[in-house]
Amino acid sequence: MMQAAHEALARSKAGDAQVQAWVCLADEASVAAPACQGPLAGAAFGVKDVIDVAGLPTRSGSAAESAEPARRDASCVSQLRDAGGVPIGKTVTAEYAYVTPGPTRNPRHLAHTPGGSSSGSAAAVAAGMVDLALGTQTGGSMIRPAAFCGVVGFKPTFGRVHRQGMHVLCDSLDTIGWFTRDVKQSQAVASVLLPGLAAHRPDRPPRVALLTCSAIGDLSGAARRALNDCAATLREHGAHIDAPDVDADLQALLDIHAQTMLAELARGLLPVVRGSQGHLLSPALRTAIDRGLAITHAEYAALQQRRARLGGEWLERFGGVDFIVTPSAPSEAPEGTRSTGSSLFNRVWSLLGWPALHLPTAHADNGLPVGVQWVARTDEDQALLGWARKLHPLVQRT
Repeated sequence: MMQAAHEALARSKAGDAQVQAWVCLADEASVAAPACQGPLAGAAFGVKDVIDVAGLPTRSGSAAESAEPARRDASCVSQLRDAGGVPIGKTVTAEYAYVTPGPTRNPRHLAHTPGGSSSGSAAAVAAGMVDLALGTQTGGSMIRPAAFCGVVGFKPTFGRVHRQGMHVLCDSLDTIGWFTRDVKQSQAVASVLLPGLAAHRPDRPPRVALLTCSAIGDLSGAARRALNDCAATLREHGAHIDAPDVDADLQALLDIHAQTMLAELARGLLPVVRGSQGHLLSPALRTAIDRGLAITHAEYAALQQRRARLGGEWLERFGGVDFIVTPSAPSEAPEGTRSTGSSLFNRVWSLLGWPALHLPTAHADNGLPVGVQWVARTDEDQALLGWARKLHPLVQRT
């Protein structure tokens, strides 16, 4: 088992000059033997640089943060260690998990973005450096990088994974998730980080809601084909598919998410702004903080009331479906690394706190991966993974 972890460390050192997925890697001597023969025995994993790993610094993608090493693991890292996992380093994040990207490149095509903000974690898994990696999502920071890099990405129900030891950006949105090479491995991680949720083995055709989300954004030809092909394949295998009209709510939910995120990140980063290192923040982040500080407490409270009302309505609206199928991203990974791409199709699920999963299914004409996003209602995480384990081989055309 330890040989596998050391091999992963060697692969990461050898391949990172091009991909630049890692902020720092553990020393050979510090890669300790796993605590037990658990479900992740010997699995090497990366950790997004907003989550503490004992002995390594957590700098949240910013020079404004201390380079002092963390004294102990975050809860989620400790749980993975206890299940036999071996952390080998910290992966690149956009500055404070917001929009300003780090140096990471997409291992599927180095001239294209890997997405963000969990760019390093998605790229490390896609490049075969590690078996799995932890990330976080505030808007689309798990699902979008998974889509652009062609790996499985899972964002659990909000609050299901404990955030002790994580540098939180937005208190009511930030969710710890993970990237893996396949759904089976994602289920193994879920068995560790989502205790108390029984594994699901579906024994009937699913009831599916198909959301094209055309009212909020256009799709590239490859992304549209991936969505349509997925729906057609599910229908061929007996799925009952409805296409409910939710256009009237989508823009409202996106607006609430945008204002909630700005208000929470502004208040969360205010100590940094007012501290001695505030001048090291990027102009984009400073602008976001200024916009967030302009949102009053009364306005924020009103936003959360609308959020709760619409969330309740959507829970009822989708109560009869097993999962929702939507685009993961507007297109395959865009060329260039100055932007991490659009999270437009992910933000609603972050706002509602529902579990979301990216499944890679095909490739665009330029060879870059595309896929679909599957979503379930609150606390239906294991059911969503169970459906994906059963059906992904059918909808996967790669």
